[in-house]
Amino acid sequence: MTEATSELVIWRNGRLATLNPDHAQPYGLLERHALLVRDGRIAAIVAEDDVPSGRSIDLEGRLVTPGLIDCHTHLVFGGSRAQWEQRLNGVSYQTISASGGGINSTVRATRDSSEAELLALAQPRLERLLREGVTTTEIKSGYGLDLPNERKMLRVARQLADHNGVELSATLLSAHATPPEYQGDANGYITLVCETILPTLWQEGLFESVDVFCENVGFSPQQTERVFQAAQALGIPVKATLSSSRRWAARSW
Repeated sequence: MTEATSELVIWRNGRLATLNPDHAQPYGLLERHALLVRDGRIAAIVAEDDVPSGRSIDLEGRLVTPGLIDCHTHLVFGGSRAQWEQRLNGVSYQTISASGGGINSTVRATRDSSEAELLALAQPRLERLLREGVTTTEIKSGYGLDLPNERKMLRVARQLADHNGVELSATLLSAHATPPEYQGDANGYITLVCETILPTLWQEGLFESVDVFCENVGFSPQQTERVFQAAQALGIPVKATLSSSRRWAARSW
């Protein structure tokens, strides 16, 4: 498309958060500037006095920011995760988990849901993020806790990426909790993660990084290290969701 036939849209009368440290205002805020958008891409920021001719939209003083990044979401799951209200009321995560709630109840609901059902539940959740200005987000698995159900969750995440105008990064969180069939044998489950779930789903290209829930109700630092070593052997980036109630020895992965 040539410059002559491309469309220029001018967004005027906004407050532009450029995040440019050279500007004196917080967030690099610019007043009395316009945003020039050509064919859906930002072309320039110019002072109001220098605005060219073209179709213009009055922002009426609204704040314009770069797209937001949500770096930790669980958009794909079955059930309601209604236990969040308990957390807001001060009930500890450990208490909820011990009573069969929390991850345990969500795992049951996710395993009982088809791929199509999970997609139908996840789509409006993602749409809410988009309406709030999110343009990039991470989606974690971790409510399947076996090969077929973790695969199912990550396949849904891929479909969300394919059908929505947002950049999505999928994270394998198989080491989120010990599933019911491995109760009392967390090490055995970590072996399944390291030797089967992680390498299989990586080979299928379903995720970009690996996370571990290193918590009193999750996995120990030693178990976390096993997963990280398995991931790093395949060149996979790693991250950890760590307990806020313990002190951990820092080390490089």
